[in-house]
Formats: sequence, structure tokens, C-alpha cells
Amino acid sequence: MPHTPASPDPSQPPVRINLLSDTQTRPTPAMRAAIASAEVGDEQMGDDPTVNALCARVAELLGKEAAVFMPSGTMCNVAALLVHCRPGDEVIAHKTAHILSREGGTHAALGGFQITGLDGADGKFTPEALRAALHPHTRYEMPQTLVSVEQTANIGGGTIWSKQHLDEVADIAHARGMATHMDGARLLNASVATGISARDMAAGWDSAWIDFTKGLGAPLGAALAGPRAFIDKVWHWKQRLGGAMRQAGMSAAGCLYSLDHHVDRLADDHANARALASGLAQINGIDVQQPETNLVFFDPAGSGISGADMVKALRAKGVLLATMDGRIRACTHLDVTADMIEETLGLIRDVVHAN
Repeated sequence: MPHTPASPDPSQPPVRINLLSDTQTRPTPAMRAAIASAEVGDEQMGDDPTVNALCARVAELLGKEAAVFMPSGTMCNVAALLVHCRPGDEVIAHKTAHILSREGGTHAALGGFQITGLDGADGKFTPEALRAALHPHTRYEMPQTLVSVEQTANIGGGTIWSKQHLDEVADIAHARGMATHMDGARLLNASVATGISARDMAAGWDSAWIDFTKGLGAPLGAALAGPRAFIDKVWHWKQRLGGAMRQAGMSAAGCLYSLDHHVDRLADDHANARALASGLAQINGIDVQQPETNLVFFDPAGSGISGADMVKALRAKGVLLATMDGRIRACTHLDVTADMIEETLGLIRDVVHAN
């Protein structure tokens, strides 16, 4: 399979309802205006005022000393782990974690360390599973240096690590002298769904980041936060990885706008996800996982049609979805309305009845 993304198939109808991912959002007119009017400078030199304002905002939001603006969330994960770990070290995460399943083996390729994936329901390992994975400090074993969690757990179904669960896992890691890292790609979804601030959720985690391109709807960017000395080392990897930018304030302005205007409305995405799941559950033969946030995973096999065939049939009707981990994943976001959810449910019923 080629690595280069394929161009859109011109024989397919235009996408009218895009449930592929919350990364599919387009900047709103007001966000575009904020981007166009942004004050800018040279981000590599530290003199872009809009980037600096965004980093200060994220550091405060996550309760950390400092933050750094990155082109992507993957670069946040990669740079953070390259600072936390050394060649030959071991990282502990869930077996479906993004760092293990969606980042092209970067951590092994660039860092020379191993990620051990733990089992656990809904994309989350238990404190007991973490304790069982810890081994004695001997010269026969890899140094275990980092524990990582993904909030929310994507392949787990957009599920939320509870505050109690996060605190217990962090305490176990720190008691063993390990560092902790939170992949917060959808951390603000978890915060809105639970009413617990991102700052409180990230407390006890040595590094954490948020993504602006998912539910927040910015065209690009993520920001990684942690202790000032840690962020200083991250900057070295940011430079090595080609992530240091120039007039990045134009991108940062979209991110600041998203923090001001698109956080509370994540609750709308969660409501649309619940409505979609409720409708799917009423279709005979469809097995659906009840969503905690904006991701809905379902399997139509019991209705007599495979997930791949369902996705293909819906694409022919202008609805974009994809299979992930053997199921269909539907992702609600700011470009998906309640009416679109109802139309999608009607089209799914039609596909099932026609099969």
C-alpha cells in the first residue's frame, strides 16, 4: 500500500456529511478573520506575540510552567517521549494508544526505546495492570522510564479516564521514579463531558498537550506543556524534527480563537454522538458502543452487511466514514449538525433494508 495519500475519487459524489474525524473541520469565517488579523513575528526567534500568547494560555490551562506550539499532536508526543526517554528505555501505555498504533514507529526509529502495550477495556489499563507490568530494577531488564495515557481513548471509543484513575496511575508511576505523559488530543472533550477542568485532569502528569485541530476546529497546531526545563529540551527536538516555524502567529490566532469560542460547544458534539448512537441501537443487528464524548463506534455485521460495505454504500450517498479497529467510527464535530445525524441514520436504515 502506498504511503502517499490518494487524491479524491472524481467518480464519487461530493461529501455532504463528514463523520470521518473531527480533524475534518473547516475554520469558521470568524476564525479566518482572526487568522487574517494576527500579529506575527519569527516563532523560531521567540518574537511572535500571538504564539507567545497561545503558549502562556495553554500553560495556564494545563497548570504547567511553560508550553510550546507544535505543528501537530503527533510531534507533541514524539518530542515529549524523546525528552523523557533514552535508547533502551521502556514506555508503558495501552496497547491501542496513539503512540503505539498511529505514529509510524517513530519512537523506535528515532528514540530507540520500546513501548509496551497493556490490555484494558475501552482503551484504558487499570492501576493493577500497571503494577503487574512493573519489574525490578535490575541489569537484566529495560529501564522503565515513562507511563503514558490517552485522554480521551480514541480506539477505546472516545472513553474518558476518570480523575481518580488518572491520579492513581500517576502516583504508581512516580512512586517508581517514572515520568508521566498525557496525550491530550481530546482532553477538552473529557473536560467538557465531566465538568472537571483540564488543569485538574493534567495534575500529576509531568507533560500534557492539547490539539486544536480536532473538536476545537483550528486548521493546524497543538501545544505541549510541562516544566520549564522540560520544555526547553523539547525545543531542541522541535528544531531537529523541523517543527520550529516562522510567522506561526497566523496559525496560533486560529488556536486562540478556538479556545475562546469552541470549547463549551463540544457539548453539542457529545449530544449529537448520543443521538447517533441511540438511533443506531434501534436498527436491528447493529452493535453500537454508547459514547462518552464525540466518537461513536459501531458494527453492522449483525444486520447482514460488513463495516467496509456499509462505509462504501454511505460514501456513494455523500456520507464519509471509515473503519477503525474492526468497527465503523463516526466522529461528530462543529461541522456536523443534528439534522445531519438524522439524515445519516435514515441512510443507514436504507442501506440495511436494501441488503
